[in-house]
This record gives sequence, C-alpha cells and structure tokens, in this order.
Amino acid sequence: MAKISAQLLMIGVTCVVGFPVLAGAKESYGADRPHIVLCMADDQGWGDMAYNGHPVLQTPVFDEMAATGLRLDRFYAAAPVCSPTRASVMTGRTPNRSGVFSWGHSLRPQEITVAEALKAAGYTTAHFGKWHLGSVMPDSPLNPGANGFDRWISGANFFDVDPWLSDNGKAKQFHGESSEIVVEEALRFAREHRDGEKPMLIVVWFGSPHSPHKGIEKDLSLYADQPAKQQNFLAEVTAMDRAMGQLRTGLKDLGISQNTLLWYCSDNGAIPEGSTGGLRGKKGQIYEGGLRVPCLIEWPERIRKPRQSALNAGTVDIYPTLLEIAGATPEHQPVLDGQSLLTLFDADVTERTRPMGFWDANIGGFSTPSDRIIELIAKHQADGTSVPAAHEAHGKVPQPLEWDEADGQHSGHAAWLDGPWKLHRIAPKKKEAAVRWELYNLSEDPTESHELSGSQPERLQRMQHQLNDWLDSVAGSLSTPVE
Repeated sequence: MAKISAQLLMIGVTCVVGFPVLAGAKESYGADRPHIVLCMADDQGWGDMAYNGHPVLQTPVFDEMAATGLRLDRFYAAAPVCSPTRASVMTGRTPNRSGVFSWGHSLRPQEITVAEALKAAGYTTAHFGKWHLGSVMPDSPLNPGANGFDRWISGANFFDVDPWLSDNGKAKQFHGESSEIVVEEALRFAREHRDGEKPMLIVVWFGSPHSPHKGIEKDLSLYADQPAKQQNFLAEVTAMDRAMGQLRTGLKDLGISQNTLLWYCSDNGAIPEGSTGGLRGKKGQIYEGGLRVPCLIEWPERIRKPRQSALNAGTVDIYPTLLEIAGATPEHQPVLDGQSLLTLFDADVTERTRPMGFWDANIGGFSTPSDRIIELIAKHQADGTSVPAAHEAHGKVPQPLEWDEADGQHSGHAAWLDGPWKLHRIAPKKKEAAVRWELYNLSEDPTESHELSGSQPERLQRMQHQLNDWLDSVAGSLSTPVE
C-alpha cells in the first residue's frame, strides 16, 4: 500500500501548496519536466575541492562544473553526520523531526519521501549507492523500495572497492572502483528508461570518501608524495570526480543532458583527513566546518550561464525545489524546514524567506556494517532461508522516540542562521549549568572566531526566541503523527 496519495497540480505558478518558495517562480514544466539526478558524497568537506583552494587534490570535473554551472558557496548539510542529512534530502525536514537523530537511525516509515512524491507525480525512480536510512533487506518496510524507489542497488552504509550491494533486496558483489560502479548502474537505468514516457529521478549516493579509505593504483599514483593515509583519501575523492565525469558524459551520450537537473553535494563537513577550507569545526560539529559542504548544480536548459551564489541554502531545500519542478503536492505534507530554490536557477537571490535551523541533540548513533549485512543476505539466499529480523542492525528498525523535553531544556548543540548571523545554543551536560550562547557574523568572521553576543543584545534576544521556538516545534513533531 502506498504511504501517500498525491493530488498533482499543473498550475501557472509551480508553487507547492504550503511550501515556502523564493519570490518570482513562474514556469511550469508539464511534459517537459526534467530528469533529475541527485548525487551526494560521503564525508567530503567544503575544502575538499581543488576549486575551493585545496593545495594538492585533483578534481578537474568538479572544477569544470563549478566554472560552468551554478556553484553554491554557502550550502549546508542539515546535520554534521550522514544519516540525518540524508533524511533531510528525502523529506525537506530537519532530521530530528523524522527521528533520524544520528548515524544509523532509520527514517520513519510514515515520512513522505521525495521519491514517493515524484513517483506520484509521474516520475520513475531509482537509488544507487549508500542508503543508511534503514534496511536493504528484501522485505523490510525501511528499504529504498518501501520509500518510493522503483529500482535500487544500495548499500546499508559506506562501501569501497569490490563492494557487496543489495540489488532490489538480492545480495550481489560488484567488482571495481565503488564510485564508478554506482555511476555505471545509474547510467544503465537511464538507458533503459530514456525513451519512456516518464521522466526519471535517479539518486546516486557515493560511498566515498568515508573511511576506511582504499584508493586504486592510478589514483594513488597522483599523490605519491603524500602520507599513505592521505593518499587513499585523496585518491577516493579523485575517483569520485572521475565517476562524475563519466556520469555527465553518459547523460550527454544518451541525449538527455540538456534537460537533466544534476545536483551534487556532500552529507557533512570534513573528516580529519579532509579539509574544511579553514572553517571552524569538523564532521560531528555544528560549527561551519561540520556543516558547510560543496554544492554544484547543472541544468543547461534552465541554468544558461555560470554563476556563483552566496545564498544560505542547504539539503533541506532539495525536496521542496524538486516538488515545485515536478508539480507535486502531497496531500498530507507535514511541516517543512526547507524552501524551494527554483528561482535561484534563473537569477541571483541574496536572502532566504526564513532562517535555517540546525540541531545535534547529542543522541548516539548505531553501527551499520554494510558488507557484513549484505553478505548475511547472500548466505540466506544461498540457503533458501529468510534473514531473521533479529539480524537487522539496531538502526534498521524504527527507533522509540524517547524525547524528554518536559523542562524545556533541549539537549545538545543547536544553531540558528539568519543572513550572515549565526547563533549557537550549547546545552550543558549537567542540567544545573547554564546554556551557553555564541553569536557570530559570518560575513566578517567566517571562521567563527569572534563572539559578539555581548555587543549585540537586541539581535541576540531576537534570535534566541526564534531558535527556542524552532526547537520546540521540532520536538513537537516527534509526538505529532504524520498522516
């Protein structure tokens, strides 16, 4: 049974009912709606690009995309770790609303996903690569198929050379470099559906450059003068860059690149082997280095000139943007945190319609050993038996939403981004201690080095109220059923 029903509206202004959009959206697509390819790296920091100033990393394809497409330099992952950010792409909601508090947590089955919404709007859908939002078991309500994907070849978590992946629930080992494998399978799907009546939504979530790093020889040779551990990390990024080139070339060879929206970003900020580009913090932290990620967008039929944008935007904006393009309006859409960026594709936009919130609630993650999980599927397939539910990893089943915020003391580290101003709310580990507040002007202080709350009392108070109201709203979502 489908999780949602959708009323599909083709209207002169393609604004999804209830979705905030940037002013000025004018065009509806109808039969000419684009194919959509969403690509995401795993642990690539903002500085892990040659075009962002990395001193040794070679990323010629990404550099070309940055020079010829739409480059977003203030683009934010919804969370500083992987699964939550992926949930935000799927739903347009800050991940704590959907119970994906940390890595390995599952997306609640009642959430409406972008694949479901676009499928209801007439798209054919596919997922290739890292899933990390539930199960890749064949009959699970948490696998990609149960979340709206017609076709899926997916890993439970990150994967490297010669990976085991779940092919619509059937375990299969692939041979080769992991990024090239998922691109090859995505292009196979595109070839099969190019001449069909339905536009395509293809999600390609790379397993790189997540640790452990394992480069192949031709990429390792580019970094022979680097320490061994660094060599493998850099080699994985370069291999992913090459795979993106293969994807772009493949779309051109199929004759569909002009009307294909290709959207690339990462799931969180840099790891120790990577680079934040000088920003404060790293993966796992709410400071800029943990949240700001590369973002490149191509759509030749719509984005006709190269542009560079400093608009605050993020992974929560992908869902509402795609629904506006598709003309899809889910009937029971829960509250969104993102807004459509479609107008940005046509012209410069400098301000959002509302601020952006972030919240790491300090809830632990769950280990998800991808190869072991899929090899277990293979074993039971060979034996002709079903995989016992007990073998599902902790993060593969819906988590109990234990959320004790009765005293209003929200846990963890949260932030509120309003234009250039970013307010941090850092809850104490002991309840008797006071919440710590930090305020920064990112336009003058991108490294968050000069705390300004003492000199901005009115702004501080206003942003404190806004952030606290938003935190209350997010916590409230956990006790509000999604129809």
